[in-house]
Amino acid sequence: MILDRFRLTDQVAVVTGAGRGIGAATAVALAEAGADVVIAARTESQLEEVADRIKAVGRRAHVVAADLNDEAAIRALAGAARDVFGRLDLVVNNVGGTYPCTYLDTTTAFLERAFHFNVSTAHALTTSAVPVMLENGGGSVVNISSVMGRVAGRGFLAYGTAKAALAHYTRLAAADLSPKVRVNAIAVGSVATSALDVVLGNDAMRTQMEDATPLGRIGDPEDIAAAVVYLCSPAGSYVTGKILEIDGGLGRPNLDLPVPDM
Repeated sequence: MILDRFRLTDQVAVVTGAGRGIGAATAVALAEAGADVVIAARTESQLEEVADRIKAVGRRAHVVAADLNDEAAIRALAGAARDVFGRLDLVVNNVGGTYPCTYLDTTTAFLERAFHFNVSTAHALTTSAVPVMLENGGGSVVNISSVMGRVAGRGFLAYGTAKAALAHYTRLAAADLSPKVRVNAIAVGSVATSALDVVLGNDAMRTQMEDATPLGRIGDPEDIAAAVVYLCSPAGSYVTGKILEIDGGLGRPNLDLPVPDM
């Protein structure tokens, strides 16, 4: 059956930023498809809740509470997967994000921090994961990028630049690691996570965002999680180096940020 190609039975995944939002939904979705999951984020209580959801579907979870801005901490996740579960097949580089900032307030240090959190962390985990993946023949990496990596909007210079870099990093890594390790990315649009709490709690802002989105709604974390399962599973086995746009059809930003006069 075609649905069997979406199964990940007895594979092992690492998901970063897995305490809530897209990361949590992805970790649970991978477990529902049959994987055991190492989940990492800063807040242990959130991770424990996600671990309970993973165990509820009959799979194993290993919690790593750590500051994933720290290179040593994020590199250690691949070894943790091997030590706890004996292998590593799948990596989802979900940790990232950067606050909006006006152009003249975007310092070099702010830009560099954005690049580190969104790109360097993905590189650190992936380079440590690949040798472990190859012990069992290969694997799949999915990087969570953003629609802001391809559209221009005020206030997103650091974030958009970093996510554009992550998208092209995906293409380059895929070329380097083919054919044994596939590397793809998802360019995420507006999704109902804590990052949008201000918007979701403001009817006018939410309506503006929904009206400016061709599909007329804000995305759900499970929309992204489903795509991650596809890219990780045998169903996506002929896909590498691609950026899957899951953004409700956006061709431009769907929320205007206030920008001071210059």
